Amino acid sequence: MELIHTYFPQLTEQQVFQFQQLETLYKDWNLKINVVSRKDIDELYLRHVLHSLGIAKVQPFAPGASILDVGTGGGFPGIPLAILFPETQFHLVDSIGKKIKVVQEVSEGLQLQNIKITNARAETIENTYDFIVSRAVAQMETFVHWVRDRVSKKSKHELKNGILYLKGGDLTEELRDFPKATIYSLTDFFKEDFFETKSVVHLPLKYRG
Repeated sequence: MELIHTYFPQLTEQQVFQFQQLETLYKDWNLKINVVSRKDIDELYLRHVLHSLGIAKVQPFAPGASILDVGTGGGFPGIPLAILFPETQFHLVDSIGKKIKVVQEVSEGLQLQNIKITNARAETIENTYDFIVSRAVAQMETFVHWVRDRVSKKSKHELKNGILYLKGGDLTEELRDFPKATIYSLTDFFKEDFFETKSVVHLPLKYRG
């Protein structure tokens, strides 16, 4: 939790309380439905919470914006981002029902009012969003195919509407066909060794009316 304080010192009391609750909620639910590895649950704030919030360092979300989290798993990056941006609307989607169950229970435990949760495949979602976020659920080419028609026309942010994707390793080959993609190294924002190979990829997508 100190990690979150260090990099996000402007949190309200409510946000601090919600971030503190994450560990208890995830440890409790992880005993019933395993969504986070044992190693990772012991380093939840580094490997999941702060990693998710790397997106916020690249692009803070505006009040009234809408964000789609595809393949949210246990709720990352969507839940930490929803805590950080309470006036932004988040739609968390995953095709695996037991993971969505955990997301629902954690969201209710935190009393988050700005989250919608759906057990579905990304391709079946029909709304449009300012950004689609995710943590490396597929190769970029596949991911773009899933979400290419889900981007809103009007932009509310400094970065153009599109994908904000948490990825690791050398992305040269994967992004070869996406010249408009920009890679933001998380070592520019966080000093921990864990982030040495971690990045946020921004890929603007055109609205298709």
